[in-house]
Amino acid sequence: MKEKEEERLKHMLEIEDSLYAKGYKLICGVDEAGRGPLCGPVVAAAVILKPDDIIEGVNDSKKISEKKREALYDVIMEKALAVGVGISDVSVIEEVNILNATKLAMKQAIEKLSIIPEYILIDGNQMIDISIPGETVVSGDAKSESIAAASIIAKVTRDRMLIEWDKEYPEYGFAKHKGYGTKVHIEAIGKYGLTPIHRQSFCTKFVKGDK
Repeated sequence: MKEKEEERLKHMLEIEDSLYAKGYKLICGVDEAGRGPLCGPVVAAAVILKPDDIIEGVNDSKKISEKKREALYDVIMEKALAVGVGISDVSVIEEVNILNATKLAMKQAIEKLSIIPEYILIDGNQMIDISIPGETVVSGDAKSESIAAASIIAKVTRDRMLIEWDKEYPEYGFAKHKGYGTKVHIEAIGKYGLTPIHRQSFCTKFVKGDK
């Protein structure tokens, strides 16, 4: 099991190692959480890790448990050279669409870093408008330690927001489904209507009277 984990981590460091070999030192991974849910913001994180400090267990946030994500969040925040978080709330998503809102959150996350990165690795296939050199990496949260770390920061940050909103709107079950379109969530929308944190353009077909 240990050998398998070591092999996985080695594979996840290949992109960063190739960039270190080219002379880049400050490599920033960027990822988001919350593109698909029916409510809440889209949250992006940018993380610059120390080249010689591997964080054991870092992986795509969707592949690890909530408890492990929470623990890794604290380790990443402690060990990373810099962490930035960007948030596009519901009003931004409705105004510019989810793709552009995601790009804005990613750019904001990078700009909030206390250190200017030399190279950025962005999860997915959509580059953002920024002057720093970089590239996109499809399924990057499973291929790059930096992107995986960013995915954990973004996911935990957003989940914590939904847990707080659950206290304000307990009928919807936000603490459990985190805003995704589960049966329980959709039924609650049909029964209680939309809250101010719902994305109206995502929820039209679920609102009572619109079948």
